[in-house]
Amino acid sequence: MDNLVTPQQDCARSNDSLKTEIKNKLPAPVVLQRDAHTLSRSNISEPALKVLYRLKKSDYDAYLVGGGVRDLLLDRHPKDFDIVTNALPEDAIQLFRNSRLIGRRFRLVHVHFGDEIIEVATFRGHEEQSEDEELKNRHTRDGMLIRDNVFGTIEEDAWRRDFTINALYYNIQDFTVIDYTGGLEDLKNRLIRIIGDPGQRYREDPVRMLRAARFAAKLGFNIEPNTEAPIYQLADRLSQVPPARLFEEVLKLFLSGHAVATYDLLRKYTLFDNLFPYTASLLKPEHPASADTDALIRLGLRNTDERIAQGKPVTPAFLFAIMLWRPMQNLARENIANGMRPLPAHQQAGADVIAQQTDFISLPKRFAMQTREIWSLQARLDNRSGKRAYRLLALPRFRAGYDFLLLRAHSVEPDLLPLGDWWTEFQEANDATRAAMLKKIHSPRRRGRRPRKMR
Repeated sequence: MDNLVTPQQDCARSNDSLKTEIKNKLPAPVVLQRDAHTLSRSNISEPALKVLYRLKKSDYDAYLVGGGVRDLLLDRHPKDFDIVTNALPEDAIQLFRNSRLIGRRFRLVHVHFGDEIIEVATFRGHEEQSEDEELKNRHTRDGMLIRDNVFGTIEEDAWRRDFTINALYYNIQDFTVIDYTGGLEDLKNRLIRIIGDPGQRYREDPVRMLRAARFAAKLGFNIEPNTEAPIYQLADRLSQVPPARLFEEVLKLFLSGHAVATYDLLRKYTLFDNLFPYTASLLKPEHPASADTDALIRLGLRNTDERIAQGKPVTPAFLFAIMLWRPMQNLARENIANGMRPLPAHQQAGADVIAQQTDFISLPKRFAMQTREIWSLQARLDNRSGKRAYRLLALPRFRAGYDFLLLRAHSVEPDLLPLGDWWTEFQEANDATRAAMLKKIHSPRRRGRRPRKMR
């Protein structure tokens, strides 16, 4: 009886054997000691350090990982800091009163410090380790990963990450930088390289193709040839990604300060075609509107990059107004040709184009409404009679509509320049000057005298 092994014990032994087998196959990591790298705690945010030290004090492993380590090694300022640990989510959340559990595909702990959120994740493991049938069935028929709740070791966590430059770990215990996948060499060579088989990784999560383009644009890196090659064949896999998730990814792509470079890469890899198909159809070289459509988008994205660099706010509504303006105009012309009056023709076209686009990228209702308001202002800004100019100036979306008018004027519609200049002057003028401007444009016509009746 003493030699009997329960199924649970047998399962544990199998998992331990698998972990040992996987670990023995992995190459030894590169470890940079404190004096061999430039990453300093003084450049890590205080909230991130608090989380790292709390985990360490509680006898858990704690590492800064991902973009934070990558950017600090490149002497950049990270946008946020992510932390990984061997503490399970249910244990980690007990350490921080200001935290909560999130996520379905993979449980995470978000620790809140005012406006800053520190994300804490447990090391991810290999799917073969799970004996849970629900977790084993984690892929669709096409290979897309739909669940990812398997925990593991730091070595397994590194090889489960997407790109080598995002699989670098800073150990708060001894201040070393640890590299399991060759990320340090790729940082040196300015390469974006996916971890594992590129085709398989893209099939598991097609968003990785967008991330490859985004990191290449942001960092000015090249995409490694083997990482790049499958994107052309698998770009249409983006159709499998929920539209709501793609909305969040599009914001990262175009509202992070490198929109123009990102736009070029998305078009190069035909990824743009699967995000904005109606706009992409107008960008084909043989289309007569190709040059104008491209010019409007480029200038709009360049202005967006400039605003972000200056610390000015940007809105998804303006981005979608840029991307969908030409498809909306084309549909409005069709409506007019079918007998609709111009105003309702444009209103209907705006509603239809946004509804069609939502099949690919889910645009939240509040942003959809704002986009349509920006479009509707394009016609209204030309009507300045009476007190209309003052009423337009007071509208919440006036500035966005005015900026869009200037965008059109300076890209492909120079006839709008006088109207744009008028509104620029009107905004900067005092009350007396504004009154004179309105009187000059809308001075009443003199009525002709009636001819005297002949007697």
